[in-house]
Amino acid sequence: MTRGDTTSHDSPDDTEGHHLVTEPPRSQFLSLHLIETLAAVLPVRDENAQPKSLVFGGVERHMITSQARRRAERVHARNRANAGLGQLKGRSMGVRTREWALLAGRELESAHGWDRDRAVVTARTVMEASGLKFGDPKKKTVADLTKVLIFAPADAGVRIADHIVDRAADVEEWRDAYLEAQARAEAAKKTRRGTRTKGATAPDAAETAVEAAPAADLPPLPKATRDAVLLALAPRDAVDIALYGRFLAEIPDSPNVDGAVQTGHAFTVHEAEQIEDFYAAADDAKLDRRRNALDFLDAADDAGAGMTGYQSLISGTFYRHAVLDRTQLRINLRVAGMDEAEAEEAASEAEKEFVNSFVEAFPEAKKNSTASTGSLPALVLAFEGERPYNYASAFQKPVDERALSAGGEGPAGPAAVRRLLRHHTFVSRRRSDLRTTRVLTYDPEIDLLLGESGVPESLVVERIEDLTP
Repeated sequence: MTRGDTTSHDSPDDTEGHHLVTEPPRSQFLSLHLIETLAAVLPVRDENAQPKSLVFGGVERHMITSQARRRAERVHARNRANAGLGQLKGRSMGVRTREWALLAGRELESAHGWDRDRAVVTARTVMEASGLKFGDPKKKTVADLTKVLIFAPADAGVRIADHIVDRAADVEEWRDAYLEAQARAEAAKKTRRGTRTKGATAPDAAETAVEAAPAADLPPLPKATRDAVLLALAPRDAVDIALYGRFLAEIPDSPNVDGAVQTGHAFTVHEAEQIEDFYAAADDAKLDRRRNALDFLDAADDAGAGMTGYQSLISGTFYRHAVLDRTQLRINLRVAGMDEAEAEEAASEAEKEFVNSFVEAFPEAKKNSTASTGSLPALVLAFEGERPYNYASAFQKPVDERALSAGGEGPAGPAAVRRLLRHHTFVSRRRSDLRTTRVLTYDPEIDLLLGESGVPESLVVERIEDLTP
């Protein structure tokens, strides 16, 4: 193949579609790039319910944040695995929630017959003494929720509950002593506050130290129970934690995980255009009365919409990018306790599921009113290298959608595909590590464009699973 093609190190002689006669050793990084066009959607919004944006190349662009993308991909993979679908079916997956005490309490209640209050209070106290902070106990809505989201294996609540049941007598004896000491400390704190208010004097250093001291007087959680909680919350063999990583600062000796997936913010390849969509919602009961009114005065009373308002919607062609660090993924799986062979098998499955999620998953905001989750990419470009490659610079100059005859580039979708392929071709001439390029399209017009651009048919795959060796 020529240097003008979209890869620099596969040749027609050793490539048969997506089956290679001899597969070279895989590189550390798998880079994924995607072009997709969305119309009248709102995948992610800010605190004011407005579309998120960034300024790039001197103009404002619509943005879909990496956080929204990562969650959509992670949940997509987890749901498939839990449903017995995809490469990760049967594998342990994670759940990110503040409700671990409630989940453990529910397990104690449903599987072991504990009273609900007893179950939740015990689980919450055990987890709090392990180092986790919970919400204000005076506010029922947050009292049993951790202050931060904790990403842990899905069976963490079950494991904590099982340990509590196995050592119920010891744990409940400790729990009662802990809660009693906690109540005494809180009462003493209130007394000191009241005395200080009457005396109207600022606390000195000694008083400040005493204020912080009661926590040290609480009976420590038995080591076996604390170890059980930390093991339950540890990443263990949850594959999505190995992929996306986690950070839990509240418990210093609980292992954190450096994620193997890097995700860029998606942005439009052209200047942003936003519409404020006015909507009028009908009141069915009012319309029924109007329809059955006996005279025009009754009908007039029921005129008008039931509710009106505005919603912001965006349209555009987006560039998306993500990278998988294969080495980091295998390290994470080995640290989780897998042997080399099992880690290799799990990593291979996780890679295929990651690629599937990158292509298939989509943030679900307003999915019913905009059908945004049904979009398919115009182009997916996948290749390997010894470092990550981000092609955002290909779109620093906004795409000019005016007709070619008017000096523009035409519609943004095909224009973005042409730019991305041209950019990759140019880079691959100068980087000897780029190889195993593959492209996938769901757009017949783009398929024709690939042929016109000189992309060999052997590199154009028809299934997502063929994007990665």
